[in-house]
Amino acid sequence: MNNFLIPDILLLALPFVVIGSHFLFPKRHTVPFAVGCIGFLGVFVMLNLLVLGETQTFLSNWKIDSFGVFMREVLILAALLGIWFSKDYFEHDADGKEQLHQLPEFIAAISVATFGGVTVVSACDLLTLFLGLELATIPMYALAAWNKSDPGGSEAGTKYILMGSVATAFELFGFSYLYGFSGSMKLAEIATAVTQNGTSPLLWISVLFLICGIGFKLTLFPFHTWAPDVYEGAPTPVTAVLAVTSKAVAITFLVILVFGPFASIHTQLIPFLSILAAVTILAGNLGALKQSRLRRFMAYSSISQAGYILLAILGPEIVAKSAIVYYLVVYTFANYLAFFVFGIIGQHRTEGFDSLRGLSKENPTLAIALTIAAFSLAGIPPLAGFIGKFMLFESAAEAKTYGLIAFAVLNNVIALYYYIQLIKGAWVDPPDENLPRLEVNKRQKFAVVVLTIGVLFVGVVPFLSENIRNILAM
Repeated sequence: MNNFLIPDILLLALPFVVIGSHFLFPKRHTVPFAVGCIGFLGVFVMLNLLVLGETQTFLSNWKIDSFGVFMREVLILAALLGIWFSKDYFEHDADGKEQLHQLPEFIAAISVATFGGVTVVSACDLLTLFLGLELATIPMYALAAWNKSDPGGSEAGTKYILMGSVATAFELFGFSYLYGFSGSMKLAEIATAVTQNGTSPLLWISVLFLICGIGFKLTLFPFHTWAPDVYEGAPTPVTAVLAVTSKAVAITFLVILVFGPFASIHTQLIPFLSILAAVTILAGNLGALKQSRLRRFMAYSSISQAGYILLAILGPEIVAKSAIVYYLVVYTFANYLAFFVFGIIGQHRTEGFDSLRGLSKENPTLAIALTIAAFSLAGIPPLAGFIGKFMLFESAAEAKTYGLIAFAVLNNVIALYYYIQLIKGAWVDPPDENLPRLEVNKRQKFAVVVLTIGVLFVGVVPFLSENIRNILAM
């Protein structure tokens, strides 16, 4: 067996091992959780030990390259943090909703979705690419409605599957036109056909439908309308996983198409992608201004972040990929840090802005962590979010889209305003004596401290972003 395939095979086997551990130890509920954590951590370590030179291809439709390894690490990290975050929700209720059940199946669903993302980043043909995208999405439908006793969760799952089905229809329609145009399912052969006939109407119809389809999953305007309702209705740990994993998979899908089959028409795509990025950033920022529920607020924040990430695709391949990988790492740390704080609050109070009042006096550690997460998401130096957004803007600058960069920077001022509302609630607003006291267990405290250090460390270690770019350029 080739060493490069071992992490992927282990990840494929992980959901079965987790379920099997539950059958072997039915009364020991911590065993599946421990197996899931150890499994993801083991795969993550193995990926970091891989020494990859040239792209490795297996069975003609599965590739492993530097970008693929980096994205695997992002997906594994997001899954590991997701199941670590979810553990408390299976032990007691939160945000006025009953506790969750079937933890082994929950971990298995996250594992399957993660493997779907790995399939996307490994695809060499349209069929594998489509199967990977759906494999990453379908478990999310179930996860959104995991709490069967919550009507909001059922509504979220229904809306998500309906909008996801529409997106799938767009993608299949786009793939059918792309196959009709090129006569091949192989991405390399499609790229040759696009180079030879880049003005074909069939090609541009395909491009239009594919971007619309992935726009749903990436929450680009005007395909973003499902996100606030699903983020608010789904269980909080599912919302955290959805915000990172689905975004990482969707942007990977777009990167593979833009810098693969559509590489020769990249310049022609820049105006279209620029408009999508600009309106998505604006819609997300304006939507976040008037929110009072924390998860709905994070939904609009996530929409604007999708617009910022889209800026990177405007630039050349190596610059774009390195910016995307680095920013997704930064976004994963900061986003989960915010959700851990919201989760701790939600286990004792409602997940609203009013529940943040006086947080700095009651629990300074949580207030500091929330401040660091908010400032990182807003892109304030010297935190990691600033370096991440700088790299996104740098990639867009390579395409000479200076007006778009100026527009994005001005919108960042709007983003700073609504992120400051979080900090204002925690540090400025007087405490509400009627709010229940917060209790933080050891697992939550450990996660908050590690994620806070991660956001700070990644921001002050500039060679990390440079190393990513150097490895991708090899």
